[in-house]
Amino acid sequence: MNDRLLQLAARIRDELLDLERVVGRVTEGWRRAQRSADDYYLDGVALNLHGFYAGLERIFELVATTVDRTKPEGENWHQALLLQMATEKPAVRPAVISESACRQLDEYRGFRHVVRNVYTFKFDPTKVGKLVDGAPRLFAQTRAELEAFAGFLEQRGGFVLPSRPPQAGPT
Repeated sequence: MNDRLLQLAARIRDELLDLERVVGRVTEGWRRAQRSADDYYLDGVALNLHGFYAGLERIFELVATTVDRTKPEGENWHQALLLQMATEKPAVRPAVISESACRQLDEYRGFRHVVRNVYTFKFDPTKVGKLVDGAPRLFAQTRAELEAFAGFLEQRGGFVLPSRPPQAGPT
């Protein structure tokens, strides 16, 4: 299990790097959409907001299968997975994300469903704008929480930072 925990920690960190790029694309796409009033930019922003949540959900699925050894099933599994990540599993792991992050991410989870099921020309720019405005702050919070969780995994996996050899002082 130790190698699996270390691999999961590394995967979380890799996903966070990709998610940082996605959030940057959300922000830049929105800026361009506002400047040009081009609906096609709005489509790209919506797709990247979808990617933002999908990337986080990928991490959550990995935690559920690797650490919890159980992933929700059924019609509402996406919502149940999000709630599972905000819940401590005594003797197994702390909560992966805070209740605050969970509440905010639930809006992005719902929007992910909209992107998958509605024609792009029917997106509500006001709703998209609200999600765009919140994404950088929410990502910063969620990243910090996931980095802390990755640290927990590394500790449980037995990862130890290599010590530095003593440096020779002036003679």
